[in-house]
Order: sequence, then C-alpha cells, then structure tokens
Amino acid sequence: MLGVVAAAALTGTAPAATASPADLSTATFSLASSITPTVLAATPGPEKTEARAAETAASTSIQAVATVQSDIAASGLDIGQPATVDTTALQQATDRLEAASVLPETFLPALSHDVAAATVAVDQRVAELRGGLDAAVAKKAEEEAAEKARQEAEAAAAAKAAADKAAADKQASSSSSSSNSGGGGSSAPIPTGGGSGDNSPAGAQAAARDMLASRGWGDDQMSCLVSLWNKESGWNYKAYNSGSGAYGIPQALPGSKMSSAGADWQTNAATQVSWGLGYISGRYGTPCGAWGHSQSTGWY
Repeated sequence: MLGVVAAAALTGTAPAATASPADLSTATFSLASSITPTVLAATPGPEKTEARAAETAASTSIQAVATVQSDIAASGLDIGQPATVDTTALQQATDRLEAASVLPETFLPALSHDVAAATVAVDQRVAELRGGLDAAVAKKAEEEAAEKARQEAEAAAAAKAAADKAAADKQASSSSSSSNSGGGGSSAPIPTGGGSGDNSPAGAQAAARDMLASRGWGDDQMSCLVSLWNKESGWNYKAYNSGSGAYGIPQALPGSKMSSAGADWQTNAATQVSWGLGYISGRYGTPCGAWGHSQSTGWY
C-alpha cells in the first residue's frame, strides 16, 4: 500500500477504487502502470532536451578547466594569478539535475537554469586564465626576441671592432715595413706593379701562383688562397663593397692601402695580389691561415 500512496503523491491522482487485500498485487500493478513519469516517455519534451544540453555544456566547461590548467602547468610561466577554477557550484547543480531524471519534466527547467548559470561562471574563469596564459606567452616571445637582437648587436659590434683593429694594425705595419708584411711573415720582397697585364681572374691567379712560389708556398697554399679570394671578390680587381668600402681582389679596407704595393693598385690585378699576399703573410702567416680564420669568423 505504501507504493500506492507514493505513486499517488507523484502523479497527483488517487486510485479509482480501493482494492481488497486479496487484490493488492493486482491493484498496485495497475496503478504503477498508470503513473509512468513523463520524463521516461519515448519522445522527450523540450524540458528534457534543455536539460541534456545543459549537462553537455557543463561537461565541456569541466574539460576546458582541465585543459587550461594543463596548458599553464606545461608552459612553466607566471600568468599573474592562481591557476584555479572553483567548479563546486557547477558540480552540485549538475548532480541535482541528474538526480531529477526520475521526476516529471516540469521539475527540470529550474535545475537546468542553475546548471547553465554555474557553467557561465566557470567559462568566464577559464577565459580569464586563458587570457593570462596568452599574455604571458606573448611577453616571453617579446623578451626572447629582444635578447636575440641584443646578442646579435653585440656580436656585430665585436666583429666590427675586430675588423677595425685588424685594419689599424695593418696600417701601422704597412707604415713600418716596405715589404708590407707586418714583420711577421716571409722576408721575400713584394713586387710592385708588373704582372702579365691580364687582369682577368685567371690572369690574377696565375700572377698569384708565381708570387706564392717566390715565398716558398706550394699548391696547398694556392688552393686556400683561391678559396679565400673567391669568397671575398671572385678575383675581380674592380670588386667594391659599398657597405664597407673594401676594394679589389683582396678587399683592402680602404683600397688606397694597396698603393704601398704600386701606384697602379686600382688598375693592376697583380699589384692587388702582391699587396694582399703581404697582408696575409703579416697577419696570418699563410693563405691557409687566413682562410681558416675567414671560415670561422666570416672575415680575414
């Protein structure tokens, strides 16, 4: 009989007739068959559809919480706020909505509204955390770019200082030695002017080969010299670097330095080669020494 009373309370109806004890099982079965909750109907109404949508949105929000917290932890960045989200209200509202699945659908709208409101609050907090993470990532990228630019500027300044020092040292060496060797290389005199008159790359290399032989340098040094001046000027006696002002086959800086090897330094490839070999001898000892330095630093 207790089941009959409970069923009557849920449906708001009373049994049509009072069953005798002998008919109790039959009466209970008939009553239970007549109060099946609407929520269990084959085709749910709009209230239940709304409830399911609220539950889905809540589940998505909970997943978003886990995702943003995981992303923050993985970044290792300080986002300026605790990476926490209070989901208690949302969980409780969702639990109440799920527990109401056995009730008529008329109970669902209010519960669905509670879930939706709690979901909005959680979503707003997730958006705040995501915004903080995005800002921290952008700040880190800016700092890294600034640091890279600083390091590149320092490296460029150091390279320029080294090049300026090398030029100053060479200028001093040229002033104190008629051989333009800087006092550190072979004592063989540097020819002035001369050459075959062939200013082509092949002609310049032929002149260089003869001059290397006069210094006692072999084909291995010639190979290094070819590589070095291929990189610097392509063995073009008119090569000019508008950025630095370097000139000629050896890329003398300034080009007028080569006047110590001959007045025709602007028009004679052999004169440029002669000056260049003197510079290499005084500064690096051999063409291979100069080529090795060029490969490691980008200049010689």
